[in-house]
Amino acid sequence: MEHTYQYAWIIPFVPLPVPVLIGVGLLLFPRATKNLRRMWAFQSVLLLSLAMILSIDLSIHQINKNSIYQYVWSWIINNDFSLEFGYLIDPLTCIMSILITSVGILVLIYSDNYMSHDKGYLRFFAYMSFFSTSMLGLVTSSNLIQIYIFWELVGMCSYLLIGFWFTRPVAANACQKAFVTNRVGDFGLLLGILGFYWITGSFEFRDLFEIFNNLIYNNEVNVLLVILCALLLFAGAVAKSAQFPLHVWLPDAMEGPTPISALIHAATMVAAGIFLVARLLPLFIAIPYIMNLISLIAIITVFLGATLALAQKDIKRGLAYSTMSQLGYMMLALGMGSYRTALFHLITHAYSKALLFLGSGSVIHSMETIVGYSPDKSQNMVLMGGLTKHAPITKTAFLLGTLSLCGIPPLACFWSKDEILNDSWLYSPIFAIIAWFTAGLTAFYMFRIYLLTFEGHLNAHLQNYSGKENTSLYSISLWGKGKGGSKTINKNFHLLALLKRNNNESTSFFSKKTYRIDENERKLTLPFISLIHFGKKSTYSYPYESDNTMLFPLLVLVLFTLFSGSIGIPFNQEGMDLDILSKWLTPSINLLHSNSNKSLDWYEFVKDAIFSVSIAYFGIIIACFLYKPVYSSLQNLDLINLFVKIGPKRILWDKIINFIYDWSYNRGYIDSFYEKSLTGGIRGLAELTYFFDRRIIDGITNGVGVMSFFVGEGIKYIGGGRISSYLFLYLSYVLIFLLIFY
Repeated sequence: MEHTYQYAWIIPFVPLPVPVLIGVGLLLFPRATKNLRRMWAFQSVLLLSLAMILSIDLSIHQINKNSIYQYVWSWIINNDFSLEFGYLIDPLTCIMSILITSVGILVLIYSDNYMSHDKGYLRFFAYMSFFSTSMLGLVTSSNLIQIYIFWELVGMCSYLLIGFWFTRPVAANACQKAFVTNRVGDFGLLLGILGFYWITGSFEFRDLFEIFNNLIYNNEVNVLLVILCALLLFAGAVAKSAQFPLHVWLPDAMEGPTPISALIHAATMVAAGIFLVARLLPLFIAIPYIMNLISLIAIITVFLGATLALAQKDIKRGLAYSTMSQLGYMMLALGMGSYRTALFHLITHAYSKALLFLGSGSVIHSMETIVGYSPDKSQNMVLMGGLTKHAPITKTAFLLGTLSLCGIPPLACFWSKDEILNDSWLYSPIFAIIAWFTAGLTAFYMFRIYLLTFEGHLNAHLQNYSGKENTSLYSISLWGKGKGGSKTINKNFHLLALLKRNNNESTSFFSKKTYRIDENERKLTLPFISLIHFGKKSTYSYPYESDNTMLFPLLVLVLFTLFSGSIGIPFNQEGMDLDILSKWLTPSINLLHSNSNKSLDWYEFVKDAIFSVSIAYFGIIIACFLYKPVYSSLQNLDLINLFVKIGPKRILWDKIINFIYDWSYNRGYIDSFYEKSLTGGIRGLAELTYFFDRRIIDGITNGVGVMSFFVGEGIKYIGGGRISSYLFLYLSYVLIFLLIFY
């Protein structure tokens, strides 16, 4: 076992050769590297698989031996200052390593097909491998300085991946927004690291915790300084894990490729903030004010993320706000001191959310072949519907991920979310009520996403725009006038079709003229099937199921979604072995002096589960009633009239509904507030500073020069070259001076 731990430092560097070799190959042999580009995807998957095997091996040792291993070596030694680098292998490291590698492998396999048409294919896999290296380096770090270095590398990789399609202004703005927002938190993190080094004199976690606890116990440290430094450390996690109020970057991060969204939202960037708080929890537990603040920020994030997801039309943006809300649940568990429960939900949510994002990518992949490459249309759920028949595997996988996130047993997220909800009652009844209500909202907006995407017919959603009902299925022109005459429509096709694009014609999405769809109207370049199969053309007249290389990761994630929750189910009774997760986390739980290892009381569990599942089903029923196609005929009768009589109550109800919709669709007006207060304020200050510098500072300098010029010009004409005249003027000035002052 000792021999295995000694070589654990290899894990973060296993994926690193891929970006290095791709960069060298593009520099020295660009044509050969591009022609053999499929080889790099295989190498990326192979190396990350090796890292996963090593991580699993370390985890098995952790579960069997319940030990923590740390290895460090000196890097800088100067008098009293010593900076060491190394790696720390404990349950938290192993859990994060397995999540990063397992989800990363599936995303890479998926991306091989999804990105096969993209010119930046090689650049994508180089970024992805370096992203994995940065995250693995982060979770194996043994001190705060090392964490900060990899923390910044993760931020850099996310910037590159979010702005992968940097030629699109929206993507370029999104990556800049993510970068700037995270710099706010990262600056606080750096100040917090330096502050705690000043207090304890160490960056190493073990020494830091021990020295700090002794200082607190002996009351030898300023409490306000400690709270400030801890708050600055927490600021880094707030930005990285998209907690309120630094959450604004997360929805815009959807401008990157969908596989990136799956990786960022499941197991890498947003999980880094949860990892940091979990790593520093022995520090935060000693400061009750910070624990209360963590819980408060978390519960605000839980509720805010759910409310902002209610009216989103972009499928990825809806899932992004869902991620924000679920990260709030994890942070809430950490704020309550429920270390095991937070990591349990981190595991179950990672696989369920990866499944949902990859499933949405499969949907977007199909929609792009119909409405053309336009993310605002191919990701708009209003323009979807009726995909069940054409993509049954994707639909089933997405449904299971949705049910898991809603907390429906026996899927993975049910077990972890139920524990958080139960623990919240013991912590604060107010927080518990908000958390349980948000669980119902989660079920509502997740099933809204599912129903809008896969159920019903697309044409029904477009009737409101055309102003008249269509008795037959037509497509709405996306590119203005189409070529050719009317063509026969496929009766089984219920989605928008892409007419032949004429670049000289204007774009008109709401064109009143409609065109019938032809089976051979759209042409699609299939993804690469083999190393020598390039550029094959095929025609489609309806959405199609994704290829096997995209479906395989979905099916694997379905298995994780079904069974990953079993690792945290305490089937035992008192006196018997603990569940796998509790046994795995025993060293960390002992370090926190926490009593998280508890046997399962089946009566209490069933009672609490019935309540939580009932709330989830209530949200699902409301979503089905409002969005299920079978009730489409009732929608014309105005469903609100079924509950509220016409009159003042109806007007009040309309105002409430409109307020909720506007609040959600406009992102809670938080972006607008930041735009006017922060962005506008900084620009106003910059303009004021520019005016002061240009008009006042430069004005004084230029004014002195101009005055010197005119004075010199005037004196030039006074001087005649005669000494008698100079003496006369001099005596005149002296006389005037004497008359004035005497």
